[in-house]
Amino acid sequence: MMHCPFCKKSAHTRTSRYLSENVKQRYHQCTNIECSATFRTIESIDEVIRPPAEKEQPDPTPVTPPPRKVQGCYSSPFRH
Repeated sequence: MMHCPFCKKSAHTRTSRYLSENVKQRYHQCTNIECSATFRTIESIDEVIRPPAEKEQPDPTPVTPPPRKVQGCYSSPFRH
């Protein structure tokens, strides 16, 4: 939101467009009915204070399957 440069009331953005990757042009209209001024502004990135943190990739650990338990093929004569 911007303030009207004439009456100092709030002005709403009516439309905007990018002029480049870091520069945006906006058209504003004053919300004061008696003023209703229309004006254009330019918004740009002035300085990057902190860039986004880099995500650390975890080391790929090999996945080993759990050991298989093989049951005996033959039944025990002592089991009931």
